[in-house]
Amino acid sequence: MSAASHIECRNLGVGVAKGPRLATVDVQIRAGRFTAILGPNGAGKSTLMSMLVGERLPQCGQVLLDGLELARHASQALAMRRAVMPQDCSVAFDFTAQEVVELGRYPHRHQPGAGHEQIPAQAMALTGVDHLAQRSINTLSGGERARTHLARALAQIWSDGGMPADGAARWLLLDEPTAALDLAHQHHAMRLLRQWAGEQGVGVVAVIHDLNLALRYADDVLVLGGNAGVHHGAVLDVLQPALVRQVWGMQCDPVRSSDGALQYIFVADSAMAA
Repeated sequence: MSAASHIECRNLGVGVAKGPRLATVDVQIRAGRFTAILGPNGAGKSTLMSMLVGERLPQCGQVLLDGLELARHASQALAMRRAVMPQDCSVAFDFTAQEVVELGRYPHRHQPGAGHEQIPAQAMALTGVDHLAQRSINTLSGGERARTHLARALAQIWSDGGMPADGAARWLLLDEPTAALDLAHQHHAMRLLRQWAGEQGVGVVAVIHDLNLALRYADDVLVLGGNAGVHHGAVLDVLQPALVRQVWGMQCDPVRSSDGALQYIFVADSAMAA
């Protein structure tokens, strides 16, 4: 099942309640690939993400996971194969970082599987917060909290004996996971997500703002472009300089980094600014 697993948006009206329509999305997002959702401020990226996770109803259309509407999936089964990392990672209680990550294992409590108790520590080591395990989550910096919540999300879908018996693909849905991270941790997190998609077949969907991070790490992009419409496909096919100029109003010059990755140097477009 995992090879064919996908999230499908059918005529999905992106917008808040009776507010303006920001976009209409018709796409299939496949597991085993890292899909970056891009677009300027106000284009509807976080609104779309809230619909993909079932927190907000669309203005029209539907979201399906493996051909079945989200609301028809059993919540327990869904929690065992899909983890969400929202923009706002505030925690109301004074949990330690380790306790926050352990919350990710809660859906597996009835089918813990082998190594269940070690998974939170392993997830924290992957995101580099293992040394913060006994610190209160509310005393951590924004970046440290973000990395802790990324560890929680990884722990939630960690592959072990407690995963669904049907082999259903796992999913990570993250809203601006790199926003609070410094340069090195941005690349570490994106590289980690790319590895989980490519090596473990996880479907990774992340809202990000940095086009160069998308170019380097994403397989596919979904660009919400306002008047420019919706663009979806392989990152190098879609994220072309002409589209960047149309959607963001920025001129960009393509260059190759020393490792051969395509990156863009951005130039303020005085004509469009005027």
